[in-house]
Order: sequence, then C-alpha cells, then structure tokens
Amino acid sequence: MINSLQQKNATSLIGAIALAAGASTRMGQPKQLLQFQGHSFLRHTLEAVVASVCQPIVVVLGAYAEKMHQEVNQFPVMVVENPQWHEGMGASIQVGMTALNAASEEIEGVVLTLCDQPFVSSDVINQLVAAYHSTGQGIIASEYAGTLGVPALFSRKFFSDLMNLQPTSGAKQVIKKYSHEVFPFPFTAGAIDIDTPQDYERLQMNTYHQH
Repeated sequence: MINSLQQKNATSLIGAIALAAGASTRMGQPKQLLQFQGHSFLRHTLEAVVASVCQPIVVVLGAYAEKMHQEVNQFPVMVVENPQWHEGMGASIQVGMTALNAASEEIEGVVLTLCDQPFVSSDVINQLVAAYHSTGQGIIASEYAGTLGVPALFSRKFFSDLMNLQPTSGAKQVIKKYSHEVFPFPFTAGAIDIDTPQDYERLQMNTYHQH
C-alpha cells in the first residue's frame, strides 16, 4: 500500500502558495517579519513549505514587499507581487493561482498557507497531501477551534473557484461551498494565528513556558 502511495505522490504535482501580502493592520507592523524561535514567521512558513513534497511554490507579497524580498530570495520559490493586496485575501489568491498555472499545466492540486500560523510544519503539509491521495476527496482542510480552514489542499477541480474569488473572500468560502467534498484534517495548533500584539505576546509567553 505504502509503495503505491509513494508512487502516486511521486507522479502527482501538488503546488503550494504562501500568502504573505497583508498589511497586518491590527499588529501595527509587518507580522510576517516578527521573530519566533529565532526566525521570522515568513521564513518559518517558507522553510516548512520548501521542505514539504509541494512543488512548485509561489509566494505572494504585497504590503511591505520590499522589506520581505530579502527573506524570500533565499528560497527556491517564485515570488509574485499583488499590487491590489489592499483589496483582500481573494485578490492575492488569484495572483498566486495565476503564477502557479503559468508555471506548470501538470499541477494536480495546490496547498494554500498563510504566514501567521506559527505551528504549520512540513509534516502538517505532507499529511494534507497524503490525506488527499488516500481519501480521494477534492479538498483537505485543516480542522481547528470548531472551524475548517488553511492550510488546505484543493484539487485542480477547484482552481477556477479559487481564481474567481471575490477580492475580500478567502479560501474558506470555497471550503464552505463544497463542504460535502471536504476531508477535515485535525490540526489543533492551527487555531493559533497571530493578528494582534496581544496574540504575539501570548505566543512568546507560552513558548517560553514550554522550554
């Protein structure tokens, strides 16, 4: 069984898009560049995605793009900028999907991930891909805090939905619309996302106590 799964994994191309275009208005500074365990959130996310089975990888920048190029340029990823980043998440997903489709017509699915979930790892991303192959479901969404969200994997069937999102919408809209085609992947730590200085402070306190 594992051999056939490995073969399937080897032949199917699952791309990834890391969304890092937001302005972090509630944080008051670019949260993508906040430090956690010695790395910026942006670097941590990119390390996780690059170490996963996903290929090719697109990073969407927007607000503060110039500050982020230095971090991003160290990775084997395609960097695209969304000049309309202020319109919302959907606009950045469109830009990322356009770049991914242009990179390869062979892509069978895409993993969407954000830069403000510090506990996303290559292991979590690989488990999404494995669940996609083993369940046959078209969407594998992370389940946490009573909701379904990112990181999430979407098969090619849903690419047009992602391309046609309203600028203010996010991937959750596609997950909700096709709820009968979603396989929930339990990822409790996905509930921890960093939007405010208080979130960031709490994260650092908890991490400090764990060590």
